[in-house]
Amino acid sequence: CGAIAPNLIESELFGYVGGAFTGASREGKLGLFELAHKGTLFMDEIGELPLSLQASLLRVLQEKEIRRLGDDKIIPIDVRVITATNVDIHEKARTGAFRPDLYYRLDILHLALPPLRSRVEDLDELVPYLTRQFQCAGVPVQFMPEAVACMKRWDWQGNVRQLRNICQRLCVLTQTGVITEADVREVLEDAAGRPVENPLTP
Repeated sequence: CGAIAPNLIESELFGYVGGAFTGASREGKLGLFELAHKGTLFMDEIGELPLSLQASLLRVLQEKEIRRLGDDKIIPIDVRVITATNVDIHEKARTGAFRPDLYYRLDILHLALPPLRSRVEDLDELVPYLTRQFQCAGVPVQFMPEAVACMKRWDWQGNVRQLRNICQRLCVLTQTGVITEADVREVLEDAAGRPVENPLTP
């Protein structure tokens, strides 16, 4: 929702008929809700959805029907909607930056994903998983236990995206296929411009 220009979101979600607006395809276009009929539509960065469009989304969720831009035909839809946000959407709803009625309509099952820095034990699973994606020329890459322990002391402000980039950099740079604590420390300190916390420091 944050990556699409505000003046295009409505046509992307609900579609349009041919000639609905300047630059529109003559054949028209199906919207994401129609394409997701009988399936699931994932709306990322829902907190960035313009207020002007939030009322339309609320109506679609309540009535389970859409109308393409430039059309007068109502199209029934059956779509499960999953949304995600990295902002405090409850606070935005409280201050009026996000429609409270839409917030409560969406907030049926609320799943909070903790930041990586508060679940560093997940690195034991995430590092090998990500490493397998970046093995160059099929050469296996192995992180030594002390290397993973070093990564667990990092604060990971960029969450899993940052972890993915660091793992990729280490896999590309390694010449031995074995990632040591020194390798991790060098890459992390280079990325952030500050030292990695030493566990031996009181």
